Amino acid sequence: MLAWTVYLSFLGVLALMFVPGANVRGVRTIALLTALAGLVCAVAAAFGYDTKAGIQTVAKQPWIPALGISYFLAADGISLTLVLLTGIAAVVGILFSWNIEHRAKEFFAFYLALIGGVYGVFISFDLFLLFVFYELAIIPKYFLIAIWGSTNREYGAMKLVLYSFVGSALVLIGLIAAYVIAGLQTGTYTFDLLALAKVQFPEQFQYWAFPLVFVGFAVLAGLWPFHTWAPTGHVAAPTAASMLLAGVVMKLGAYGALRVAMTLFPLGLAAWRGEIAVLAVIGIVYGALVALVQRDFKFVIGYSSVSHMGFVLLGLMTLTTIGLSGAVLQMFSHGIIAGLLFAVVGRMVYDRTHTRELADLEPMGLNRAIPFAAVTFVIAGLASMGMPGFSGFIAELQVLIGAWQAFPTLAVLCGLGIIIGVAYTLRAIQKSFFSGNILEASIQRFNDSTIQRFSESASRPSNPTSTLETISIPERIGAAILIASTVIIGLYPTVLLNLIRSGFDSALMAPLVKGGPL
Repeated sequence: MLAWTVYLSFLGVLALMFVPGANVRGVRTIALLTALAGLVCAVAAAFGYDTKAGIQTVAKQPWIPALGISYFLAADGISLTLVLLTGIAAVVGILFSWNIEHRAKEFFAFYLALIGGVYGVFISFDLFLLFVFYELAIIPKYFLIAIWGSTNREYGAMKLVLYSFVGSALVLIGLIAAYVIAGLQTGTYTFDLLALAKVQFPEQFQYWAFPLVFVGFAVLAGLWPFHTWAPTGHVAAPTAASMLLAGVVMKLGAYGALRVAMTLFPLGLAAWRGEIAVLAVIGIVYGALVALVQRDFKFVIGYSSVSHMGFVLLGLMTLTTIGLSGAVLQMFSHGIIAGLLFAVVGRMVYDRTHTRELADLEPMGLNRAIPFAAVTFVIAGLASMGMPGFSGFIAELQVLIGAWQAFPTLAVLCGLGIIIGVAYTLRAIQKSFFSGNILEASIQRFNDSTIQRFSESASRPSNPTSTLETISIPERIGAAILIASTVIIGLYPTVLLNLIRSGFDSALMAPLVKGGPL
């Protein structure tokens, strides 16, 4: 059933080809049904998974036997957690794109192709196949941003793709080198991850192969100083694409770093983990500081994503059960919370007010004009700050405990990042929703207007936000799904932690854990 998450996504793209472009309702319906079917498959696979079974093969067939390439799909608890995240993000992204009218057919085709590529990465255990899906996920991102984006969309799309392709090139070099060296040692050339993980690569080779592959993947995870594509891409992207970028695409990089670089090159990991942990903490603090001074609402969320992804990378470097589990749980948690934040900023606020400047939003009194958006953003903000009762709290707590065991000084600096995170979140809440003084703003606009402008606007409502479109039903449903997800995991994290920890008990992942169970 798990393989159908991939097949259904691409079948959805195929089905859209036979729908007239003018039939926007039909296009939306097909896209939503496709995403829902994928989510059902993901939920069924996750809750039907035997946590004691280790890595379960989904499909394995020779693809290019002469090169040792196979169509090998498999899953463990780590994969299933991220597949479940992808299913939720896919459905919610479509609900928040229900207003798309311009070239809707192409939009949802690219959207489903991106989702199919993401699903494929998370369940591929042949490294060549994983790389193919990884590249398939990059191409639709460019078109989604360049065609349907907003501010500097061509620049944002190109920057994102260039960073992605440079990272992919580094990964490919490392994978080919591992393929050749393993073949020379064993006499069998293969891209099978399970087989390659058993190979003892030369120590000197691992010293340069590990940072090459890890950084190549981590570029997409927003590793400082290779993070600059992320805020620019988030701001330029349409709402659904922003949700996917922060929600699942950045997780591709973190997943690849964990699944490939850390398992194949353990000696390289041991040599470089301290340096990478430092970069992760710099990303946490730097991203939070830059978010604190942003004037663009969406840039605040974009840089906050860089900060929160730093917790993922730091958790990976702890090499303890609690730290690694926290890192994967943070991938899920950040995907849900960041998706909700971008949904409010992009769809509920920007599409209605046509501005993201906090100075422009401040006098609008949006807490009265669109109260549902205000309440939703407050909830998302609390979750992002790590408030107990939300998934972010338990995820970041585990990372901090693991970091304290491995890097005590860095753990203290992470605390600084959390404090700054509270500050920029509260600032964004206040300036965007709760600082409005409509009378004062009206007087200022009157003083700055010409007589002609005043005459033309005399018949308009005195409150500029009184005509804002109300929050639609699809948006309310999407927000409810995301809020429910973060609350359920926050109150009962065992739902996912049992899955995640079972993944680190497998023969492939168990050698990473140094601190033992906690």
